[in-house]
Amino acid sequence: MGQHKHVRVAVIGSGFAGIGAAVRLRREGITDFVVLERADSVGGTWRDNEYPGCACDVPSHLYSFSFAPNPDWPRTFSGQPYIRAYLEDVVDTFGIGSHLRLGREVLSARWDTAELHWVVETGGRGPGPTTYTADVVVSAGGPLSDPKTPDIPGLADFPGPVFHTARWDHDVDLRGKRVAVIGTGASAIQVVPAIQPEVGHLTLFQRTPPWVMPRHDRDITRFERAAHRAVPATGALRRRGLWTIRELQVQAFTRHPGELGVVEAIARRHLAKAIGDPDLRARLTPSYRIGCKRILLSNTYYPALARPNVDVVTSGLAEVRGSELVGADGSTAEVDAIVLGTGFHVTDMPIAERVTGAAGRTLAETWRGSGMRSLRGATVDGFPNWMTIIGPNTGLGNSSMILMIEAQLDYLADYLRKLGSLDRGGKGRRAALDARPGAVRAWNDHVQDRMARTVWNTGGCTSWYMDSSGRNTTIWPGTTAEFRRATLRVDPAEYDIVRQEPAAAPAPAHAPAAKEAVR
Repeated sequence: MGQHKHVRVAVIGSGFAGIGAAVRLRREGITDFVVLERADSVGGTWRDNEYPGCACDVPSHLYSFSFAPNPDWPRTFSGQPYIRAYLEDVVDTFGIGSHLRLGREVLSARWDTAELHWVVETGGRGPGPTTYTADVVVSAGGPLSDPKTPDIPGLADFPGPVFHTARWDHDVDLRGKRVAVIGTGASAIQVVPAIQPEVGHLTLFQRTPPWVMPRHDRDITRFERAAHRAVPATGALRRRGLWTIRELQVQAFTRHPGELGVVEAIARRHLAKAIGDPDLRARLTPSYRIGCKRILLSNTYYPALARPNVDVVTSGLAEVRGSELVGADGSTAEVDAIVLGTGFHVTDMPIAERVTGAAGRTLAETWRGSGMRSLRGATVDGFPNWMTIIGPNTGLGNSSMILMIEAQLDYLADYLRKLGSLDRGGKGRRAALDARPGAVRAWNDHVQDRMARTVWNTGGCTSWYMDSSGRNTTIWPGTTAEFRRATLRVDPAEYDIVRQEPAAAPAPAHAPAAKEAVR
């Protein structure tokens, strides 16, 4: 038996969402909480993704917390080391360190109906209890946490190193080697130009070409940084301008995809300028509407593909035979190492397999068939006092996820306030809030109705935004301002109160508890 501890709130993950939740809890006067992190340090995806060239495709002054502005970003689009350092600085500045439980992976979380709390089992080498009970659990692992390895025949028997961009093997020296990069997503287009000059030969296996736009990146001058330090309002104004531009762009993605033709023309010119070979240019030109997949930003990707030591296989990787990689078109390439830029488990998040609700079913079982769904991207019926940050349909196709995270933190704060008032008024009986099935259904019907006319659904592509049944459970089909308004307060009509049964007649672990409407 491991050690046990009870806390008011248990937060899972220490990326932007987890750290943001921790800061917000302290601001709400809640100090009885832990942040459970499976790794030995904080940072989430910005800790895990250490591949060459890794950087953000959202300007740094927008890709940061509004409550923790950083006047010293070195570039308009800062690299991974700077973003990770920023998160570590937020932890120090807001005193989150004492709440961190590093090296503690959540193995399971089970709702105890009789006690009205979550039982969270952890594993790993980290110190401290292995079992926690928590009144509320905040899942902040994020959708870009668990790399996806493609099911390719023979891949497991490849004799050389194979690693995902999110698990970069720094012990492997790629200089002079024959390297294959699988995939053409955001990570791949950064890796390719970063390693192309030093490898002997690079073979890129592309299933679908991305739309790539120019990246307007530059150094932020010492004068600008000094101004942001001396007059914080200048940094806030810069952030406001970046946000406004992206808010105005949203209608082209969500309501009038035809307006994206101008953007597509810019992307075509960008491609033509870098790729002189008409055959290669044709193979790199997408056949779907720009914006259907995430628009990528790079000034170096196309020039790298035009170099003589690079081949592009546009049929995708079909099979691995020893050290020989075989494309779907029958082309072959002998390689020494394979880099997987194959994305993450986004619509089938592994954490869902580990969470068991009031009815004894896992979150994955609840979502099976219908796809991921939640109320306002946060709560799920049958999972009382469980909240997800960056939940279903909270992703963005053109702006900063930090805006969505902060909106959900507002919702979390109001949820905890209402929960606290219920506990105080419960005559000694604790309470929980459970989203009503009708409210969850109505919210998701509303989201999917709006989604139907967006470029993500009508653009003619297959993207990681879609689940296995073709349902877009990832993207928010509106502006960040709309989402913030929708999550500013908890609507009592959308929840039932679950009351603790009297001690004399405890309920079975998975028996329905007494419910009443939220007043």
